[in-house]
Amino acid sequence: MGLEKRGVVGEEEGEEEEVMVVSALLPLAGASQQPYVSELLSFTLDRLHKEPELLRVDAERIRRQMQEVAVGNYRAFIAADDALSACREQLVTIGQHLDSMVNEIPKLSSGCTEFLDSAQQILEERKLNQTLLANHSTLLDLLEIPQLMDTCIRNGNYDEALDLEAFVSRLSKMHAELPAIQALAAEVRQTTQAMLSQLLQKLRSNIQLPECLRIVAHLRRIGVFSESEMRLQFLRCREAWLTGILDDLDQRNVYEYLKGMVNCHRMHLFDVVNQYRAIFNNDKSGNEENYDSGLLFSWAMHQIETHLGSLEAMLPKITEGGALSNILDQCMYCAMGLGLVGLDFRGLLPPLFEDA
Repeated sequence: MGLEKRGVVGEEEGEEEEVMVVSALLPLAGASQQPYVSELLSFTLDRLHKEPELLRVDAERIRRQMQEVAVGNYRAFIAADDALSACREQLVTIGQHLDSMVNEIPKLSSGCTEFLDSAQQILEERKLNQTLLANHSTLLDLLEIPQLMDTCIRNGNYDEALDLEAFVSRLSKMHAELPAIQALAAEVRQTTQAMLSQLLQKLRSNIQLPECLRIVAHLRRIGVFSESEMRLQFLRCREAWLTGILDDLDQRNVYEYLKGMVNCHRMHLFDVVNQYRAIFNNDKSGNEENYDSGLLFSWAMHQIETHLGSLEAMLPKITEGGALSNILDQCMYCAMGLGLVGLDFRGLLPPLFEDA
């Protein structure tokens, strides 16, 4: 067994030596030519002399075979050439198209960027629209607040109207950056101003103390007037009501006019003073009491002076003694009633009737 292995190894070494010898003799012979070169080395001299002729014969045979193949398959060669020409033309066209595409890629990239920006904007608008749709009922309720306030005001539901006004005011402070909320707040302010005018108009009408208390409470919630302005506004409105009553009296009949004027002051001036004190004389500090008393006293004295001025101007027009006596009785009764609120002017009446 060992002898066989040594024999195989010897043969392999012999072949390697032969290849090395061939490579040394024919340095230009490639690896693919080595078998043929090895075969040449095994030929005899006569055989080597015949080898060129044999190679020529083989070359001629191969050439004839190639010609036969070319003649038999010329259509394929023509078609292949046409295909090659077409491929070359197509490659040129493709190259031009590729160049054009490369030149258009920046525009495509820019277009894609614009599309992404536009799509992003559309998505944001879509989200806003979805949010708007989800809150549609709430927004509708908000936008209907001015109309609801107007309905409440026309129906006299001032507390509900003021609750809505307070809600919108808080909403406006929380969302000062939203134009829609600010527009809503502006509309509510206009409606509130209309409510203010309506409340002041009610103060110029024939209302009793409970209604006066409610109106003043509403005016305080509106917050347009300070406390001193509120008192002054109350007296002005009540004076306008008294003036309206006097203006409705018929001045062509002096006696009836004076009777109506005296009765008006006897009943309504007394009520106004009591209403004022009931509304504004609760829990006041000393300074406020002094201011309150001074304002009410000044206003009441102005009414008395106006009353006495009208008497002085119109009493001379009454010629009947009985009518004068009746007017005097009415005036004394009026002054005595007003004396309950500190407005007794009986001492000022005799000179007026003596001159008449």
